[in-house]
Parts: sequence; C-alpha cells; structure tokens
Amino acid sequence: MKPEYFIARKISSGGVSGKKFAGPVLKVAVAGIVLGMAVMILSLAIGNGFKKEIREKITGFGAHIQVVNYDYNLSYEPNPIRHDEALPDEIRGIEGVKNVQRFATKPGMIKTDSDMQGVILKGIGSDYDVSFIESVIVEGSLPDFTDSTASPGILISESISRLLGIKLGQQIFVYFFQDQIRVRRFTVTGIYNTHLSDLDKYYAIADLRHIQRLNDWEDDQIAGYEIVIDDFDRVDERGMAVYDICSSYISGEGSLLRVQTIRHTQPQIFSWLDLLDMNIVVIIVLIVIIAGFNMISGLLILILERTNMIGILKALGMGDWPLRRIFIYLATRIAARGLLWGNIIGISIAVIQKKFGLIKLDPANYFLDTVPIMLSPTHLLLLNIGAVIAIFAMMIGPSYLAARISPVKAIQFD
Repeated sequence: MKPEYFIARKISSGGVSGKKFAGPVLKVAVAGIVLGMAVMILSLAIGNGFKKEIREKITGFGAHIQVVNYDYNLSYEPNPIRHDEALPDEIRGIEGVKNVQRFATKPGMIKTDSDMQGVILKGIGSDYDVSFIESVIVEGSLPDFTDSTASPGILISESISRLLGIKLGQQIFVYFFQDQIRVRRFTVTGIYNTHLSDLDKYYAIADLRHIQRLNDWEDDQIAGYEIVIDDFDRVDERGMAVYDICSSYISGEGSLLRVQTIRHTQPQIFSWLDLLDMNIVVIIVLIVIIAGFNMISGLLILILERTNMIGILKALGMGDWPLRRIFIYLATRIAARGLLWGNIIGISIAVIQKKFGLIKLDPANYFLDTVPIMLSPTHLLLLNIGAVIAIFAMMIGPSYLAARISPVKAIQFD
C-alpha cells in the first residue's frame, strides 16, 4: 500500500493522533455532498417529470404534428381538405410515426336551463389514438366511434360539468352559429380532467361525422390529420419529413397543405417549458458550487490541523506530489461516501414519490395533482460524472497549498 494512501485512510478513520477537528469536519463535508447530490437528483427528476407530463397532456389533445389546409389560420372553423388514404399511408412510412388520425373542430355553445358555456367541439373517428383521452377520463367512457352511424355521445370536461351542473348520462343541447343556428342533442357518456385549464374550459369530444354534417361537408372532407410520433425530442425532424411529403401534394380541388408542429401551435407553453431547463441548470450549478466550497473549507481546516505532520513528512523526504495525493485521496473518500449516500437518498425519495405520489400539488397552479418524477439512468450517470469532475477540480487548490508549506515553519507550528 502506498504511504500517502495509508496516511489518508488513517486521517479519515481517526487513526492519526493529535487531531481535534477532523471528525466533525469530515462529517460536515460528507453531509454537504449527500444533501447536494440528493437535491440535484430530485431537481432533475422533478423538472424532467414536469416537462414530460405537460407535453403529454398538450400532445394528447393536439398530437405532435398537424396537416391542414394551407389557408388554415388557427381558427376553429377551418377550410376542409379531402381525405386521401394514399397520403396517410405515405406519412405512416416515416420512421417514428405511430399514428395518422383524422380530426375536425367546430365552435359551439352548451346551454342548460340556467347557464351557457362556449366550447370547441373536436370531432374524431375510429382511427383516432384515444389512449391519452382514456387516461384522463374520471367518469364514464368515450363515445363509441365504431358504429356505422354517428354516435350521439359526447365527452366533456369536469370543469364544464361543474360550471353547468351537467351529470354523467344527461342529455345536453349544443348550439352552433352559422348562417342559421343549428342545434344538436348529445348524451354525456364521459367526463375528463387534464388539469390544464385552457383545455378543460373549452374542449369537448364527439363523433367526427357530426361536424361534417354541421359544416355540410362530404364524407371524405376533414379539417386535417394529426400525426403522433414516438419521440417528442425529434418532433422538428419528423415535422420536416412530413413537410417533404405534403409540400408536393395537391388535392383534386387544387388546395395545398400546411404542416405545423405542436411547437408552432402552442409556442407560449413550450417556451415556458424550455425555461425549466435553465432553472434546473442554475440550481445544479449553485449546489455544486456550495458543495465544492464546503469541501474546500473542510480540506483547508484539515491541512491547517495537519501542518506539523506535513512538515515532518517533507523533512523525511516526501515529495510535493505524494504529499498532495494524501489530501486528494482524502477528498476521494469524502466524495465517494457523499455521492453514494446522496444517490441512495435522492433516488429513494424519487422512487417513493413516483410510486405513491405522497407530495400533492394544486392543479389550478401547477396543472398536476402530484409532484411528477422522471428518472433517467443517462441523466443520473451524467450528473454523477459532472459532480465528480467539479469536486475534484476544486480540490486542486487545497492540495497545492499543502505542498507549499515550508518544513521548518511547519514543524514549529503549534
């Protein structure tokens, strides 16, 4: 065993006589790293979990990519396009595309005996991926879109249900204002809650064929296609691939197509989510700096306490680099112990929260009812590597100071 490693282990375990502060200092240094590592893991897990949950809610209602009429102006009364099965088939051939589904929207008003509320009726068909919608249903179920005739059912939000006093199974009237007022009677088959007020206040789900008839469209006319992909981080790349296909497509009526990603249709939400990355980086940098200075101060105290020992070792012929390695080895033991327990505590808290959802949130402010968690092995690995590099970069200064101590002055030091 190398002498410098032996000495470092003795200092860490308390085997070197004459020490007064080493024990408490080492405990504080380890505790600082444990606390810092646990907070960094939780910050990363909560931040990523929050972004993932919000993204899934937004894309669950609007998909990742939309293909609509070129003159579509973000209104809820779009000009139709012709459904051509050849186009969806070609889009499905793009890598990462999970589903291509038809949709249409139409503004209307739900009126009860005493109240009324404007809604956006979203029409979907049997080809629609309803996995997200089913996951947010709190009562009842989706209407059946597989029948040969248009389903009379409608899915409304819990906020609309409370506002208008509508119950599951109740029949409601929805008014549509065109050249003349049209009325449709629906039966509430289900109630959903996404905790996103901008969606819950307005959207209701019904059969696509109702909107086609209200707009006097033909059976093959729709507002557009929604495209669901497997990886949100590649939405721009997939959007360009869809654009390459649709840019050369011209319908029989001469209309062109526009391709837009969810980032284009909901820019304010995703700009807000992008700010979370900056917040996470700032938190991690601050914690690393605090933990690093905690380590630096701890080692400086140990060096001052071991001034006599340093002088004796240098007088016996120990070189500067072996002497520096004593304190580098000591820092290694402190860092390894702190990182180990920090990972154990941070990951354990994250797993418990993910499984049981013990910490609750106010959905009105946070759009979620529990603190979300997303643990990624890659992120954990990179976080630990970054922490190790940062800690040892800060250890260079104190170890260099130990090597600069003069043997004569050190032996006289009391």
